[in-house]
Amino acid sequence: MTTKPKARKFRISREPLAKPVAAPKPPALEETPETEERQTMAGAVSSRAEVDSENDIDAIRKEGLTGRQLRLARRLAQKHDIPATSDFDAVRQLRKRGIDPFQRSASLDLVVSDPEETKLTKLPQTVPERRQETLPSTEVSDGESPAERRAREIGRIQAEISKRRRKKTGLLALRLLFFVFLPTAICGWFFYFEATPQYATTSDFIIQTSDQSSGAGGLGGLLPSQMNTNQEAVAIQRYLQSREAMLRLNEELGFKAHFQQDWIDPILRLDEDATNEEAYKLYKRKVLIGYDPTEGVMGLEVIAVDPEASKAFSDALIRYAEERVDSQTLRKREDQLSESRKSLAEAERLRREAQEALVALQQEAAIVDPEGVIGALRQQITQRQIELQEKQLQLQALLDNARPNQSRVDGVEGDIRRLQAAIAELETRMNEATQGEDSLAAISAKISLAQADVATRDLLLQSALQNLESAQIEASRQTRYLSRGVEPVVPDQATYPKAFENTVVSFLIFAGIYLMISLTASILREQVTS
Repeated sequence: MTTKPKARKFRISREPLAKPVAAPKPPALEETPETEERQTMAGAVSSRAEVDSENDIDAIRKEGLTGRQLRLARRLAQKHDIPATSDFDAVRQLRKRGIDPFQRSASLDLVVSDPEETKLTKLPQTVPERRQETLPSTEVSDGESPAERRAREIGRIQAEISKRRRKKTGLLALRLLFFVFLPTAICGWFFYFEATPQYATTSDFIIQTSDQSSGAGGLGGLLPSQMNTNQEAVAIQRYLQSREAMLRLNEELGFKAHFQQDWIDPILRLDEDATNEEAYKLYKRKVLIGYDPTEGVMGLEVIAVDPEASKAFSDALIRYAEERVDSQTLRKREDQLSESRKSLAEAERLRREAQEALVALQQEAAIVDPEGVIGALRQQITQRQIELQEKQLQLQALLDNARPNQSRVDGVEGDIRRLQAAIAELETRMNEATQGEDSLAAISAKISLAQADVATRDLLLQSALQNLESAQIEASRQTRYLSRGVEPVVPDQATYPKAFENTVVSFLIFAGIYLMISLTASILREQVTS
C-alpha cells in the first residue's frame, strides 16, 4: 500500500522582512523508492538502491518493533514530509536522514511543536546579534577548571560504584551465610555430635547348582555357570528387599523394636506407634543388597545401632534366602519326579497282582510245580514199561525151554500183570493230569501264564525304577543352593554416619538450592522489568 505524500503548505507571513531573502534553490531530486521504481520499470533488473532498501527493511522487521513504535515512526515521517511506503520504510528513511524515530525528544516534538511553525523553522533564519549568550560559558567558578571538575565527577562516580559493589558483595555474603553456610554448619554439628552411631555387617553369597559341569555344550558351555541362576538371584534380591522379609525379621528378632529405643536420635528413631509402612521405609535404607550379574555374587549390608543386632539381622536374612532358594526349584523338581513316581507305583501294583494270582493258582491246585508232577508220572510210566519189557523177555526165555519151570513162569507172569496194572494206573493218572479243566496240564498252563505275567511286571518295575532314578538325577542337577563367600562378622567400630562426607553433601545440596532460586529470581526480575 503506497501513501501519497502530503502537499506542502506554506504560510505567508504578513510581517515585513528586514531584508530581502534570496529564493532558495530548488532542492535536488532525491531518489525515493517511487522514483527508483519508475526508473527500474523499464528494465527487468532491480536497482542496487532498491535491493539495499529491501535488505534494510528486512533487517528492521527482525528487530521486533512494536505496533506503537511503528505508528510513532509513521507520524514522525509525515511530520518531516517523508514519503514512506510502509511503517518499516518510514523507520528506514528516518534513520537514513539521521533521525532516531524512537528518541524521547522526537516524540515530544510530535506533541508540542506546531507543524506550520516547524516547517517555517526549516527556512533560512537570521542569527540574533546576542547569540553569544546561548553558548556555554567559559568562565571558571571557584577557581576550578573543567578538567578538575571532570576528575572530581569521575571520582565520585567510581566511589559510588565501589560503594554499590561492596553493598552487593555484603548482601551476597549475608545470603550465603544465612542460606548455605549456617544450614551446613547445623548439619555438620548434627553428624559429628548428635547422630547415633550405626554398625554395618557385610556378607557375600552366591547361588549355585548341585552339578556345575552339567552345562550345555557349544557356546553355552563357555558362559559362566552363574548366568544360569540370574533369575533366581534377582528373585532372592527382591525377596530380601520385600515387606515379607521385613515382617518375618520383625517377628523373629524385633526389627521395629530395635529402632524404637529412646537413646536413638529423633531422625533415625521410629515412633512407638510406627506403622509397617514406616518401618519398611527404614528397612529399605538399612538393608542394602547388591548383585553382580557377571560374577553372580550378591552382596548384603545390614545396618543397625548395635553390632550384635546387625550380625543377627544379617544371619537371619541369609537364612531366609537359603530357604527361598530351596523352595524355588522344589516345585519344578517335584513335577519332574511325580510322573516317574506314579509309573513306579503302577508297576509295583501290577506286579503285586500278578504275584498274588500265581500264588492263588498254586494254592488252588495244592501243587507247587505241576510240570514236575507230570514229568514224574511220565518218568514212572517209562520206567514201568522198561521193566515190563524185561519181564516179557524173561517169560519168553522161560517158555522157550522144552520143560520150563512152571513156578518161575507163573512168577514172571504175575510180575508182568502187576507191571501192566501199574502202567495202566499211571496212564490213568497221566490222563487225568493232562485232560480237563482241572487237570495238572491246565493248572500248569495257568501257572506258566501267571509266571510270565510276573516276569513282565518285573521288567516294567525295573524300567520304572530306572526312570525314577534318572528323574532324580536330573532334578538334583536343577537343585539350587546358597554358597556363602563372606560370612557376616560383628563390627567393632561404627560405620555410619560418615560425618565429613555427609557435611560436604549437605553443603552441595544447599548451594545448589540457593543457586537455583537465585537464577530463577534473576530471570523473573529481568522479565518483569523489561
